Amino acid sequence: MANTAARSYAIAVTETATPALRQVLTKQLMAAVKWHGMIYYYMYKRSLYPSYDLNQLLAGDVRNATRALDMQY
Repeated sequence: MANTAARSYAIAVTETATPALRQVLTKQLMAAVKWHGMIYYYMYKRSLYPSYDLNQLLAGDVRNATRALDMQY
């Protein structure tokens, strides 16, 4: 959600033509980037997101994909 918010604000900043609105959206973008960073560091410190270990990331992706495929609909 934090990633999507930052991306959406970045797009909105580049699409707006009003300087006042661009300023508001830029402020919101910076807040979303800060929020994303806080979430990342929270997860990283608790070993919930091993961003520097490709093998662990891939293993987690495989585990999540397997769980999704095993879910009953």
